[in-house]
Amino acid sequence: MKTNFKAHILAAAVSAFALPAFAAEEVKIGLPSWTGAQAIGHVLGEIVTSRIGGSVEYVPGNNATIFQAMDQGKGDIDVHPDVWLPNQESFTKKYVDEAGTVTLSSNPYEGNQGFCVTKDFGEANNITDIADLGRPDVAALMDSDGNGKGEMWIGAPGWASANVNEVKTRDYGLLDFIEPIRAEESVKTARIKDSIAKGEGYAFYCYKPHAVWFMFDVEMLSEPTYDPAKYTMVQPSDDADWYNKSSVATKDALKNVQIAWSNSLEDRSPAIAEFFANFSLTADDVSGLAFEISANGVDPADAAKAWVEANSDRVDAMLGL
Repeated sequence: MKTNFKAHILAAAVSAFALPAFAAEEVKIGLPSWTGAQAIGHVLGEIVTSRIGGSVEYVPGNNATIFQAMDQGKGDIDVHPDVWLPNQESFTKKYVDEAGTVTLSSNPYEGNQGFCVTKDFGEANNITDIADLGRPDVAALMDSDGNGKGEMWIGAPGWASANVNEVKTRDYGLLDFIEPIRAEESVKTARIKDSIAKGEGYAFYCYKPHAVWFMFDVEMLSEPTYDPAKYTMVQPSDDADWYNKSSVATKDALKNVQIAWSNSLEDRSPAIAEFFANFSLTADDVSGLAFEISANGVDPADAAKAWVEANSDRVDAMLGL
C-alpha cells in the first residue's frame, strides 16, 4: 500500500509538471532585415520566453515571405514584428481584409520617412529640399564611382518602401542626376560613416524611429506636402508592371507601424496571441533599441532582455497582470 501510494503521488507530480498553463505555447517570429524589426521581434520573443514560458524561433524573411506564411497558418512563421502602413498595405489588404487569415494590431506607433543628408554636407552646399539633389553640383559631390550620377540609397531589397522611393526618384525628376541604390541597411550605415570621414556627399532613405538619429548628425530633406491625388503606388505583389503604373510626387503620409500575426496562432498558442493583441511600443522605444543594436553593437536578444527588465510594469500591463 505504501509503495502504491508513493507511485500515485509521483504520477500526480509528473502530470502536474507536464501540464503547466503555457507548456505548449510556441511561436515563430519573422525577422525582416531592418534594425527596428529585429529589435521588436526580439522584444516579442523575450517576453514570450521569460514571462509566458513559451518557446521561440526566429525566422529571417522579407515582407512577402512572412505574410504568405502567416496566411497559410501552418506555424512556419506566425508574426511580423514591424508592419509599416500604408507601405505594406498591399499585404494587409490581401491577408487581413480579404482573406481574413492575419490580424493587425490596434496599437501602432507613428513613423515618418523621407530622404536625409548629413548636416555638414547639407549646410556646406545649401541642401534642404529633395529637389536640391537634382542640382548638377550636388550630384557630382555624391558620385563616388565616377559614372556621372550621385548615389542615393533607397532601401533594402524586398522593402515596399524601396519600391516607393524608386518611383519617387523618377517622379521628382532626379534620374538624370541620381542613381537609386538598393542594398542591405548595413551598407547604408557604413557608407554614411565613410562619407563623413572623407567629407563626401551622400543621400539616403531615412525614417523615424531609427538608430541613425542617435548615430550621426543628419537632417531630413523637405518634400512636397503629402497629397493623395499625387500618390498612386502599385506594389510588385499587385502588378508586374508596378513601376510604370505608379506615380508618386509627394511626401509620404505619416505611418502607422504595428505587428501582425496569423489567426491560427489563437488556437495553437492562445496566451501568445492574447499578448500580441495587447503589445505596444513607442517610436522612442524602437529608436533606443535600434541605437543599442546598431551603434553600440549590442546583440538584439540582449538589448531586448534589458528593455523588458527595465519596463516590467509595462510588460505586466501587456500580459494583463
